[in-house]
Amino acid sequence: MLDDVVGVLACPHCGAGLDRDGTSLRCPANHVFDIARQGYVSLLPGGTRVVGDTAAMVAARATFLDGGHYAPIADAVVAALAGVQGCVVDVGAGTGYYLARVLDASQERTGLALDVSKFACRRAARAHARMGAATADAWQQLPVRTGAASTLLNVFAPRNAAEMHRVLRPGGLLVVVVPNSDHLTELVGALDLLAVDERKQQRLSEQLADRFEPVSQRVCRFPLSLTAADAEAVVGMGPSAWHADPGRLRERIAAVPEPVTATASVTVAVYRRA
Repeated sequence: MLDDVVGVLACPHCGAGLDRDGTSLRCPANHVFDIARQGYVSLLPGGTRVVGDTAAMVAARATFLDGGHYAPIADAVVAALAGVQGCVVDVGAGTGYYLARVLDASQERTGLALDVSKFACRRAARAHARMGAATADAWQQLPVRTGAASTLLNVFAPRNAAEMHRVLRPGGLLVVVVPNSDHLTELVGALDLLAVDERKQQRLSEQLADRFEPVSQRVCRFPLSLTAADAEAVVGMGPSAWHADPGRLRERIAAVPEPVTATASVTVAVYRRA
């Protein structure tokens, strides 16, 4: 699985290419990175102290996504990449759910899942037979060779426009999914969660303006009918998980009649590398 994408990986220390050496990856400068028994490789530069999603957050995400609740978002991402081949790199891939759906749509694709969370990469490494996974910090230099990615995904994840531009081949596509201001708004009010910034779309355009050209934009909005456990999972997998008290959250969810209704609302935007 990792072997399918090792050719696009780069050493986080010197930027040189990596090759398989037994149970490790090695660059010409002899920097060595051991492959974890779960199948992913850590390519975080030494001294990195970024805190990624916890094991509990990743488990909640896996439970919620595997339930098919966000399948319409995955369908929109797949549709945006019709005809695309080559290596698809997902920056902030989480469990690899969206990338796996993209790989399912074409035998001519391989996938690289990048996420700062080792718990996420453990799951992503096993999410698809043509997917490899590596820990990486989206805000630093990505461990990917320049121009090696045919396509980039960025779903509910941080964006480093300069690095995404560097690793994407000329003319390659970038697919970005961001929540709209009304995303899960019913839960935000009922459970006292963090609200989506109303300027999110504007900030996205500003971040990418100098390096990417807009191709298309589609609003994906659909109703959700959730059990109490589903509602707890969707909160537990997102940014509100860092702030919500689990006990208090369960009390609030218990006070909401089942099924818990909410609206998923995101924008799927496609850009081309300028």
